[in-house]
Amino acid sequence: MIGNYLTSPRHNKNVWQALAERLPSIGWEVYITSTKESQVLRLLDMLATIVIKRNHYDLAQIDVFSSKAFIYAECCARLLKTINKPFVLTLHGGGLPSFASQHPKRVAKLLSLASEVVTPSPFLQQSLSKYHSQIKVIPNGIDISSIPYKPRKSISPNLIWVRAFHQIYNPELAVRVLSSLVIDYPNTRLTMVGPDKGDGSLQIVKSLAVKLGVEGQLNILPAIPYEEVPSLLEKADIFINTTNFDAAPRSLLEAMANGVCVVSTNVGGIPWMITNFQDGLLVPPEDELAMVDAIKSLLEEPDFAMRISQNARRTAERYDWSNVIPEWDTLFSDVLGGINGEN
Repeated sequence: MIGNYLTSPRHNKNVWQALAERLPSIGWEVYITSTKESQVLRLLDMLATIVIKRNHYDLAQIDVFSSKAFIYAECCARLLKTINKPFVLTLHGGGLPSFASQHPKRVAKLLSLASEVVTPSPFLQQSLSKYHSQIKVIPNGIDISSIPYKPRKSISPNLIWVRAFHQIYNPELAVRVLSSLVIDYPNTRLTMVGPDKGDGSLQIVKSLAVKLGVEGQLNILPAIPYEEVPSLLEKADIFINTTNFDAAPRSLLEAMANGVCVVSTNVGGIPWMITNFQDGLLVPPEDELAMVDAIKSLLEEPDFAMRISQNARRTAERYDWSNVIPEWDTLFSDVLGGINGEN
């Protein structure tokens, strides 16, 4: 399994790490690469592992992202093709369609090399269908048993935001929403959880909070272990997702599983995950007023909020690993079966 398997506090534990941990339980022997922080060393480690371990694996899986990370997938795919190893590509990231429109030949060429192409997001499946007509969808998984459901029978302006501090997730919008809400709800509180990606977003958030006078209502937790997130969700009533780009965020699913009422921008693959007014609320990106109004509708209509909370849990249960892992097992087995059948 080839991708970013980084473990420092600067990185959330991602869904592909969880997948790698679970595959051995159904009989797959798994090697991962790479855990290297340096981008150059990471790519070299990926390529070296492909060659050094070539007699120990039958199939490879490559995570594909846009921008510079796309180069990892290209280099690894070409090397695997050279040594005649079949591989599956897994498409991630809300920025991939834009990247593909700028580099259509590169994207089409990469996808044509794979035995199978899969994505967790119907949005990416639809957006990239012109480059590969047979993209399959296998959703991101969550461990529903580890996320206790708390019905929001009464709801307070206790907000939580869980992403990485990076400009693509637009953390500044969360602070502006907080500033607008405290005018009518002075007891509003916002907890922001996520690693600092180092592009200056964390410092901008802190400065903006001081400028808007809401630093006392804001709790920033930039280095919380992944295992502690469910307990933080349980203490909140409303989850706000401010991102400008996204495909199939697991953090949103985990919030829904807990029963937190989700208010999210309607970008990328999120409208495929949330049905507006049924198991969450969707608003346009960068629209502070719309997000504030959506939050107020939950606060002012507790029966509505309770219905959103209950439906969110039901939706999240469909994404449990017990449903998702068999799909990966079938996909990998079919690829190997097809290769062996040809031989």
